[in-house]
Amino acid sequence: MKAIIHTRYGPPEVLQLAEVPKPTPKTSEVLIKVHATTVNRTDCGFRSAEYFISRFFSGLFRPKNQILGNEFAGEIVETGSSVTSFQLGARVFGFNDQTFGAHAEYMVMAENGSMATIPDGLSYEEAAPITEGGHYALCDIRAAKVSPGQKVLVNGATGAIGSAAVQLCRHFGAEVTAVCATPHLELVKSLGAKTVIDYTKEDFTKIDNRFDFVFDAVGKSSFSQCKPILKSNGIYISTELGKGGQNPFLALITPLFGGKKLLFPLPTISKQDVIFLKELVETGQFKPVIDRSYPLEQMVEATKYVETGQKTGNVVIIIR
Repeated sequence: MKAIIHTRYGPPEVLQLAEVPKPTPKTSEVLIKVHATTVNRTDCGFRSAEYFISRFFSGLFRPKNQILGNEFAGEIVETGSSVTSFQLGARVFGFNDQTFGAHAEYMVMAENGSMATIPDGLSYEEAAPITEGGHYALCDIRAAKVSPGQKVLVNGATGAIGSAAVQLCRHFGAEVTAVCATPHLELVKSLGAKTVIDYTKEDFTKIDNRFDFVFDAVGKSSFSQCKPILKSNGIYISTELGKGGQNPFLALITPLFGGKKLLFPLPTISKQDVIFLKELVETGQFKPVIDRSYPLEQMVEATKYVETGQKTGNVVIIIR
């Protein structure tokens, strides 16, 4: 089968199109013919190993899992002997950041893994980006215990995580203020933000409003910068480690003193989370934003675009 592999850490150019053996499902696994996947920050982080700590998961000196791709949408073409919950021909989508493998024509998934059937009426391209930004946002929103009537600010509201966060916070009943650039003001309003701040014209950390939760979905602010706009018991969460890797440390310290605090939840995903996101898609409460699509053969170009930091929502890879 065709797959994009990387045998060493480095820039996007380490990605290569190659012929590799098609995987064989074990008794409790399914074989999926992948029709669409994505390139996202998770893929890029594990490929570059810019944060050295990631190597403790992916391989200290070279990648253990040479095929990246954590999001997928495809068709089940083979099932293990003990599989009962999925049938041949089922259209499925999901997330795998344990062994990856979606940047290929075929991949295997455990029957009880983070996977569900695609909502009726959705194409593979539309289904592929449901989980990555969605589950990261969901994890942080749950950690902050967002509830009806709270005021939430989302910085970086046009990324995969940020655009999902705006929609999910609205689902949980919060009033959302979103931060983005001029060209995307109307898009972000359409996602459910009550107020939109254009960061090219205004510094959101200097506004008069106060928030129960400030979510920096692009990691470009800091706890100290955002403390003035937090309520007395407000919560700040960033998707990045912060300057000097300070955020995990602050997450240990700030809750001890009461008042404003920083949290740094470790992201997790389950089958139940995938089903929850699926139900929101089906009821029109969540729709992943898609920037553009590339064929598998243009993975390097797609990855370079993702790493510009200018994408809107998700970048999808089509596998034909």
